Amino acid sequence: MKLRLLILFILLFAIDYYVFQGVRTLTRNLLPTTSKLIQTLYWSMTALFFVAIVVGILTMNPAEGPTPVFKKIFAVIALTYFTKLFFILFLFVEDISRLLLALFFYIKSWFITPSSPISFMPERRKFISQAALLLVSVPFAALIYGITKGKYQFTVHRDTIFFDDLPQEFDGMTITQISDVHSGSFDSETDVLRGIKLINEQNSDLFVFTGDLVNNTAQEMERWKPFFSQIKKHPLGNFSILGNHDYGDYIRWETPEAKKQNLNDLKTVHSQIGFRLLLNENVPLTKSGAQINLMGIENWGLPPFPQYGDLQKATTNLKKDDFKILLSHDPSHWTAQVIDFTKKVQLTLSGHTHGMQFGIEVPGFIKWSPVKYKYKNWAGLYQKANQYLYVNRGFGFLGFPGRVGIWPEVTVLTLRKKV
Repeated sequence: MKLRLLILFILLFAIDYYVFQGVRTLTRNLLPTTSKLIQTLYWSMTALFFVAIVVGILTMNPAEGPTPVFKKIFAVIALTYFTKLFFILFLFVEDISRLLLALFFYIKSWFITPSSPISFMPERRKFISQAALLLVSVPFAALIYGITKGKYQFTVHRDTIFFDDLPQEFDGMTITQISDVHSGSFDSETDVLRGIKLINEQNSDLFVFTGDLVNNTAQEMERWKPFFSQIKKHPLGNFSILGNHDYGDYIRWETPEAKKQNLNDLKTVHSQIGFRLLLNENVPLTKSGAQINLMGIENWGLPPFPQYGDLQKATTNLKKDDFKILLSHDPSHWTAQVIDFTKKVQLTLSGHTHGMQFGIEVPGFIKWSPVKYKYKNWAGLYQKANQYLYVNRGFGFLGFPGRVGIWPEVTVLTLRKKV
């Protein structure tokens, strides 16, 4: 822990020192006293951040994670350093050009009067630092919005999927999906209730939740059970599965029994809020005498994520040609196992990625997030032959207490039979 903290401080100090070069450029034409004051305030704020990080880590309860106060402090620190990285990008580009110019004139001087290469280094241009300051205000403003408003900007995403083998009786069936609630991160009852109302307004036939109800402990849901209990009973049922965070694997437990009890308590919470929790099992969904099958497995992810899910067990008593909908938290499961599974799975519903809570989406034009370099299938609808995967962008948030460009999602899917 001490070594990691030391490395973190060295990295942050390096960022601060580089940004300070731009601050000096911006203040060099001011009165000496004013320039000195701004530079002193800059380093004072840096020192304050370092102290806040140390205090937050030292006062953190390993069994509960960061306190609400520290989460807010972390948000400010993350926002500040993310903005500084944008600022550094401009300084770095300028420094590369300064270095190349210095090298050019240094080599040229060999044929005239040899001199030190440092004497040819151009001075930093003030307008570059000013332009950088202006341009970084855009991501800074976006991050401020993401923290204050974006994390609760619930958005409905709709898709229609056509199947050859969908029973005629289910033609037009609708599914509302949410995922990754992460209730331990919520801080606004009004906004959460607005999201719940949006779910109910979709009036779908089936409701599903695809994992990560909490960050770490079942206790996180106590405040929010009355809210999620308001999700109305859907005609074909309300079903749920577990995600990787639901097992309590990311905090320290006093005993193995305490961790096991926490998981049992969380399973009870699902029942208390009206969710039928599926644990490597399947249930029939019937309509006008016809049947399709809903399967739900425990979390299955590529390492280091746990693989508790058992697809074989979840398809017990099902035939290859039965129409199947699978709830599986991690979308990497679809590529790793589901697509080539002997009993064809027509539709898989996942979450997990959150869309990294950061990106750019303009429907019909662009969909990008850094998470795409980690997960091939990270948001929205994907298809391979006649099998489909839908990845929900998440209802809540985790880590960074906000969302920028990738808003919290309520999914509505309509299943149609090809004619």
